[in-house]
Amino acid sequence: MAAFDVNIAPPMKILSPRFALLVALALPTAAAAQRGGDAVYIEDRLNQLQQMLTMMTGQIEQLQHRNASLQQQMEKMQADYEYRIDQLEKGGGGKPGGAAPRPGGLAAAPAAPSGPAPTPAGAAPGGAAGEQLYDEAFKKLQEGDYVAAERGFKTFVQRNPQNKLAGNAQYWLGETYYARRDYNNALTAFAEGYKVYKTSPKGPDNLLKLGITMSNLGRKSDACAVFARFNQDYPRATDLQKRRIEQERQKNSCG
Repeated sequence: MAAFDVNIAPPMKILSPRFALLVALALPTAAAAQRGGDAVYIEDRLNQLQQMLTMMTGQIEQLQHRNASLQQQMEKMQADYEYRIDQLEKGGGGKPGGAAPRPGGLAAAPAAPSGPAPTPAGAAPGGAAGEQLYDEAFKKLQEGDYVAAERGFKTFVQRNPQNKLAGNAQYWLGETYYARRDYNNALTAFAEGYKVYKTSPKGPDNLLKLGITMSNLGRKSDACAVFARFNQDYPRATDLQKRRIEQERQKNSCG
């Protein structure tokens, strides 16, 4: 039976301007080193660098999600194609959707397509419309329009609380506040992300950023308690996340 192969290359793209900015942030100049407020300057630069890395990680996650969606669409198209070929080989009349003639000139009723009936647009949460809302909110976040990004992510979570991207959206909602130094709302968003979407891919990041936000609010002991829970709750976290936790523990003099 005829078939075709599915092979989609990940739609990655090189972000050279952003990469150049990362290099510039990572290499303070000699003049900067001579400033009176060296520690404050370097700390600010590191925070900017971490924010940029967070954004780039989000871009990679978004591209991976789009690639997975395209793969699923291609697999559905292939299944439909194979089904139609199978019907033709069984005597479907030589035309897609055709029916084999019956004695007496009566045509057989068209075979019902396999699989569930298509769901109307917007009928199920997390459909194409919902994911488009997520993509638009993330684009606003990349552009630095944090107010619009906040509105988009908040709407997405409210409309699609069970969507596989809901945990991500809750985390990025917190980032829209954190980027504006609105630490009280950021704390609420990250805490909600950790509580409701603890097992989501962004669960570890929600807990990490919750502790960092507490530290920024002067709640050092609470931040240390959050950092202490990290390895217990997320033993399979990435090496980068574990290093960030250890750095924050040292920064806050956690015991």
